[in-house]
Amino acid sequence: MKTHIFRRYPARITGVFLLNMLYVALTIFMFLMIEPFLRLLFYGNLQGVSPLSAYVVQSLSRFFSLEKIQGAFAIVVLFAAVLLLFRNLASYGSQWVMAHVRSDFLYRLRNKLYDKMIALPLGYFNKENRGDAVTRAVNDTQDVEYTILTAYQQLLTAPIALICYLLFLFYIDYQLTLWSLLLIPASFLLIGFLSHALRRSSKTYRQRLGVLLSHVEETLSGLRVIYGFNAQKASHEKFDKLNRQFLARQLTVFRLTYLASPLSEFLSVIAVMVVLVIGGLLVLSDRSSLSAPLFITYIALFSQIIEPIKNISSAVADYRRGQASMERIQDFLDIADTVEDAPDAIPVQEFRERLDLQQVTFAYEEEPVLREVSLTIPKGSSVAFVGTSGSGKSTLVDLLMRFYDPQSGVIALDGVPAIQYKIGDYRSLFALVSQDVMLFHDTLYHNITLGREVPMEEVVAAAKVANIYDFITSLPDGFDHVVGDRGMALSGGQRQRISIARAVLRKAPILLLDEATSAMDTESERLVQQSLEELSKRCTVVTVAHRLSTVQNADCIYVLSAGNIVESGRHEELMLREGAYWKLVVSS
Repeated sequence: MKTHIFRRYPARITGVFLLNMLYVALTIFMFLMIEPFLRLLFYGNLQGVSPLSAYVVQSLSRFFSLEKIQGAFAIVVLFAAVLLLFRNLASYGSQWVMAHVRSDFLYRLRNKLYDKMIALPLGYFNKENRGDAVTRAVNDTQDVEYTILTAYQQLLTAPIALICYLLFLFYIDYQLTLWSLLLIPASFLLIGFLSHALRRSSKTYRQRLGVLLSHVEETLSGLRVIYGFNAQKASHEKFDKLNRQFLARQLTVFRLTYLASPLSEFLSVIAVMVVLVIGGLLVLSDRSSLSAPLFITYIALFSQIIEPIKNISSAVADYRRGQASMERIQDFLDIADTVEDAPDAIPVQEFRERLDLQQVTFAYEEEPVLREVSLTIPKGSSVAFVGTSGSGKSTLVDLLMRFYDPQSGVIALDGVPAIQYKIGDYRSLFALVSQDVMLFHDTLYHNITLGREVPMEEVVAAAKVANIYDFITSLPDGFDHVVGDRGMALSGGQRQRISIARAVLRKAPILLLDEATSAMDTESERLVQQSLEELSKRCTVVTVAHRLSTVQNADCIYVLSAGNIVESGRHEELMLREGAYWKLVVSS
C-alpha cells in the first residue's frame, strides 16, 4: 500500500486545491487595498494608483460612492475586512476537507497493518521482535500523519501561494523581484541537505524505538521471572542503555527538524531586507514608476512569501522524516505470506475419512525439525504424539493447522493436499487447545466465544465439559467477569480449562490438544480427561503430551525423537516392546 492519497481522494483533493486558490486570490486582493488606503490617507484622493488597485477601486465604485474621502476611506477598510473574513473561511474550508482525507487515510492504513499483522506466519515473530511490529503499526503510522500527510497538506497550499504572489510581484516590478529572489534558491539547497540527513536519522530513530518497546513488552511478560530472580537492576540497566541510544538519535532528529524552519525564515527575512534597500533607493531616485504607496503594498505582499517558503521547506523536511516511517510500514506490508490461499483454492466444509502426512519435512532454519514423517489419522480416532522436548511434537500440530507449510512432503485431508483448500475453511475443521493459553482483556463469555454470538446455553455446556463452570458461577459477575490482561489473575489450570471450553464450543471435527492439561492439578486433570474422552467419541482427537498418563487410551501413540517417528502403536503394545516409549514411561 503506497501513499496514493491523490488517487484515492480526487474530489476532496481538488476541493482543497480550489479553496487554496481562493484563499490566495483573496489575500492578494486584500493587500491590493493597501495602496488606495495610503492614497486616501496621505493624498486625500485615489488618483495615480497602480492599474491593479485602480481595477479594484473601479469595481467598488459600481456599488459604492467613493467621491467623499471619509466614505471612501470607510468603504476601503470595510472591503478589506470582508476579504479577510472570506479568506479565513476559505482556509478553514480547506483544512476541514483535508481533515477527512487525513483521518480516512490513516484509518485505512491502520486496518491494512492490523490485517497484515494477524495474517503473518508464526515464523515471522520467531525471528522479529513484537515491539518493532507494534512500533510500525502505532508509532510509525502516527508519524505518517504528523509528517507525510502534513507535508501533503502544506504542498497543496504553499506552492500555489508562492507562485501567485511572485506573479503579482513580477507584475508590479520585475527588476526588484529578480533582485529579491537571489537568496531563495540558497534556502532550498540548505533545506534539501538537511532533509536528506533527517531521513537517515529518522530511520535509525524508528528502529531504536522498536527495540525499546520490545524490551518493555518482554519486561511486562516476564515480571514473575524478574521478581523471582531479583533481576530488576539488570532489567533497568538494559532499559536505560536502550533508552539512551534512543534519546541520542531522537535529539538528532529533533534538532534537524527544528533547524529547517528558522533557517528558511532567516534567509527569507534577508531577502525582505534586500527588497527594502533596493526598493527604497528606486523610490527615492525617481527613476522608477514605483510610488511610495505602491512600494509599501509591494513590501506587504512580498512579506507573504516568507510563510509559503517556510511551509515548503518544513514540508520537505517533514516528508523526508516521514518517509523513513512510511518505508518501514511498506516493508512490513511487503513481507511475503508463506502460508496463503492458492489462486485456485477450493472450499472445504467437512472432514470425511482421514488426515495424512506423507514424507513431511520441516525446518525453521536450516536444521530440520521433522524428517520425512508419514502417518494416517482416521476420522473418529484418538492419536497422541509423545517424545522428549524438542522432538517436533508441537511443530507437527502447527503443520496440521497450516500455521506453516512443510518444505517437502504433503499434508492431505481426505486425499486432497491441504494447500489446495482455502485456509479459513481448512482451519475451521480444527479446534486447538495449546499449552500457551492466551486470554484477552475481556469477559469470560467473550473469551470463550471469541467474538461469535453464541446462545448462553451452549457456552454453559462447553464450560461444564471443560470443568470450569463451577468456578465461573462462583464469581460475582459470572460469565461477565473481565479476566484482565492475558487472564493473569487466573491460575494456569483455570486458563487452560477456559481454553478447552473455547475449543469445545467450536464444535470442530478435529480437536488438537497441545499439552492441554499441563498446568492443571491432578483432580482437575482427571475431570477434564473424562470430559475429553467423552468428547472424543464425537470427533477426532490429536494430543501432544508430556504426561503419558493422559494418552494411555489413545488408539495410536506416535513416539518422536529428533524429528523422526521411532515407534507407534497402542499403549499396551509399546510397553511390551520396552523401546523408546517404555523408557519415557519409566523415566516419567
